[in-house]
Amino acid sequence: MKTGRKATIVSISMAPRPIEKIIPVLEKEAAGDGDLLLLPETCTGNEPILKIDGSEIKQVSAIAKKYGKYIVFPAYRCTEKIKRINSSIFFNREGEIIGMYDKVYPYWSEFDSNPPVVPGDEAPVFETDFGRIGFAICFDANFPEVWKRLSLKKAELVLWSSAYSAGTSLQAHAINHNYAIISSTWSPDCLFYDITGKEIFYGKGEDVAVFRNEVDLDRCVFHTNFNTERRDKLLREKAGEIEMDSVFEKESWFTLRAIKPGVSAKALAKEYGLEELSAYKLRSQTEIDKMRGYRFAGKTLM
Repeated sequence: MKTGRKATIVSISMAPRPIEKIIPVLEKEAAGDGDLLLLPETCTGNEPILKIDGSEIKQVSAIAKKYGKYIVFPAYRCTEKIKRINSSIFFNREGEIIGMYDKVYPYWSEFDSNPPVVPGDEAPVFETDFGRIGFAICFDANFPEVWKRLSLKKAELVLWSSAYSAGTSLQAHAINHNYAIISSTWSPDCLFYDITGKEIFYGKGEDVAVFRNEVDLDRCVFHTNFNTERRDKLLREKAGEIEMDSVFEKESWFTLRAIKPGVSAKALAKEYGLEELSAYKLRSQTEIDKMRGYRFAGKTLM
């Protein structure tokens, strides 16, 4: 039996191609192990621009429902009012669209498309049966605003679909916001950074490259500030249920994970009064800004 809230993310990395060449790959991988299938940015190419009630969407929906898998399907889509949006379309295990992320920072050439792309302005987070999922797309990797919004909405895993690999740009976001990041790209390759920014996996293939990574969304990271005595009490009283699986001396961080089925590290940590690192940093910023008399955002300190 699995401990924590573990899920297997299947990254299907490949260059864009027609939907009739994507569907057999998607169906084959959906029939295998995994909880969520992730495809790369605009996986069907610049054309066609998909309609939500179109045949392409219906085919992906049918696979999600048939095999009971979440699917992230990035493509150009349109609405009655907007002619091109670069989106990650998110299907649940029943084949229903439960949300979409629209790329906030399209690449320069996307504005030269005919019709030109229209940027998104939200960074939503979605509940799944294993955790809170957010998305970003390609050029978003260069802009902290999207990643900060995902953190404020308490994303536990960010799935990044892209044309390129980004590398340590993604690692920086994982370090700063303490959520896991898994990618799918045209390269075709896949990166997996954990909640501390540690590179857990990198794989690269040819043509169609498929990578399966298990992520535990119950694992959590803390600063030692104000947490040490509570942590030690927790580890004493819940030995055999939870463990401190890593210590980062230079950062003054540590991580906790459940080692007994049915136990949640996050729930026990909360019960014992431990504050997770992302929450601690946000609370510290908010309270210190109040004492300073203004928020730092948009200000210059002299």
